[in-house]
Amino acid sequence: MNPVRGIALKVTAIALFSVMAALIKATADSVPPGQAVFFRSFFAMIVILVWLAQRGELQSGLKAQNKMGHVWRGLIGTSAMAMNFAALGMLPLPEVTAIGFTAPLLTVIFAAMFLGEEVRAFRLTAVGVGLVGVVIVLWPRLTIFEDSPEATVATLGVMLVLGSAVFRALAQIHIRQLVQTDQTSAIVFYFSLTATCLSLLTLPFGWVVPGLDVIAMLVTAGLIGGVAQIMLTSCYRFAPASVVAPFDYASMLFALLIGYVWFDEIPTAAMLVGASIVILAGVMIIWRERQLGLKRGKARPNVTPQG
Repeated sequence: MNPVRGIALKVTAIALFSVMAALIKATADSVPPGQAVFFRSFFAMIVILVWLAQRGELQSGLKAQNKMGHVWRGLIGTSAMAMNFAALGMLPLPEVTAIGFTAPLLTVIFAAMFLGEEVRAFRLTAVGVGLVGVVIVLWPRLTIFEDSPEATVATLGVMLVLGSAVFRALAQIHIRQLVQTDQTSAIVFYFSLTATCLSLLTLPFGWVVPGLDVIAMLVTAGLIGGVAQIMLTSCYRFAPASVVAPFDYASMLFALLIGYVWFDEIPTAAMLVGASIVILAGVMIIWRERQLGLKRGKARPNVTPQG
């Protein structure tokens, strides 16, 4: 174990994902979300294949035991990605990031519903606190009674981010099941493959021939996404999940910085307050998961993570 290296990989991955989101946002006026999903997934898949080949794991790392599990994970994850990419063209980057923090809160609820995990008062309270923060972020955008194109676009963007959060939480539930039978490399690769194939189905619905600058940004987004995914996967080899998980919220800092420098987006007070509350709730859940993990470890010292 090397926690410092694990944390460094996690923070770097989060920073790269933030840059990737900014590149997608910068091209949102030029290409439809389905086309952006194709570039993001196809070029990430190439990076993942090269990485596996260099490690000598190209054959073993791509064995799929739960084939239908990969299909469902791909369908759900691709839906989440497409919704998020569409929302990036409608809302400021920091707001998309803040509202996206709804996903880990929903994962707690879905784990209880679909996996039978026990969720006690502490975590339910943390989820409730987090949802209050989400409402604070959303409230200025829920202008359903304001009749203007800008208000309509903003409201649609909010709905898309929330939809993306729901699907991302569902994807996490499927991943928790997939890791029991398949390697992480296979899960990452087959998601990219499925997303690439599904994105091609949107070809008849408005794909364009963008300029070279837009193509360069989309290809870069895909390559960066692939590298970030590898770093995210690798960080867990050097540090426990409970150690690196809180650094997910560094994405808020990167989103604020990139939004301000690149897109001239000034964060509102409501967004900052709401995001802070959501982050606090997320850290509470992570802390509780760590405490429960330590208790389980003391009770079952000889049980493997797969057990």
